[in-house]
Amino acid sequence: MKKHNFSAGPAILPASVLKEAGKAAVNYEGMGLSLLELSHRGPEFTAIIEEANALMKEIIGLPDGYQVLWLSGGASTQFFMAPMNLLNSDETAAYVDTGTWANKAIKEAKGFGNVEVLASSKEKNYSFIPKGYKIPKTAKYLHLTSNNTIFGTQLHKFPKSPVPLVCDMSSDFLSRPFDPTQFGLIYAGAQKNLGPAGTTVVIVREDMLGSVQRYLPSMLDYRTFVAENSLYNTPPVFPIYVSMLTLRWIKKNGGLKGMQRRNKTKGAVLYQEIDRNPLFKGTTAVEDRSLMNVCFVMEEKYAALEKEFLKETEANGMVGLKGHRSVGGFRASIYNAMPKSSVQALADLMQDFAKRKG
Repeated sequence: MKKHNFSAGPAILPASVLKEAGKAAVNYEGMGLSLLELSHRGPEFTAIIEEANALMKEIIGLPDGYQVLWLSGGASTQFFMAPMNLLNSDETAAYVDTGTWANKAIKEAKGFGNVEVLASSKEKNYSFIPKGYKIPKTAKYLHLTSNNTIFGTQLHKFPKSPVPLVCDMSSDFLSRPFDPTQFGLIYAGAQKNLGPAGTTVVIVREDMLGSVQRYLPSMLDYRTFVAENSLYNTPPVFPIYVSMLTLRWIKKNGGLKGMQRRNKTKGAVLYQEIDRNPLFKGTTAVEDRSLMNVCFVMEEKYAALEKEFLKETEANGMVGLKGHRSVGGFRASIYNAMPKSSVQALADLMQDFAKRKG
């Protein structure tokens, strides 16, 4: 049976990438050795990381003055590593609270300086993206979370800011074009649109670094990895390789504009079905709906059918559709590599279920 992988993360990867990565795990480039066994100091991996960096810069359109870093520890490590590197104890950083991950970032930042929360949607269970808040010119930076996997909201337009933007793009990174010059720092766990769990991409503007007075341990100082091309210690070799393959796939399939077209088409299929289907309803403000994580629930009078529908999705090879406990219901994660056919299969099942049960 064909499987349709709607998991929020680690998430679906392109089939061609998985095939190539499988070969490399056994015998890399006909060397008779697995990529997992090769030295990260050798010419083979040097070529991989250099290609990954070049592709990242090309696909995003990064200008001079930005560095691409490949780290470990997930976005959760960046919650504290960013303020540790950017914020002095007597300075203030501005944050917008749009969900669980933004809230965790706020908590960590308070250990390194002052934090001003400009806006929050917590009172409505993070069902919308706050707008119209004033950004103080005195802030060191403004931290945003571009997409919220748990609640299914997405920042579709970044605010014009008098201070550099710092953004957690983990779950919609490389899913659409954006202007990188708005950002002083971007970080993203790879396991949504880029690669397997195990590496985290950080894109940093060089002039953001070196202004804090505190001691920074070498492994927590971005400048260490800038100076050593992310090779200060043994990096997550295989996740970086798979990410490089995915970057090749993104470039081949139209770059970020191609990904955006792909994702808008898939999102339209599913949201249209949610809106027309009498059994289901969305959980977020329409203007803030995520094109990465589509969250929906049963209409109240059909709530008793939730487990039955989930059971049918599983019987039809649909994996990972149970919603997060904070929201309930269902969550269809439709990242870059998710084919439209899988999204259509879910919409068709929803329609058929409504005919039988509605």
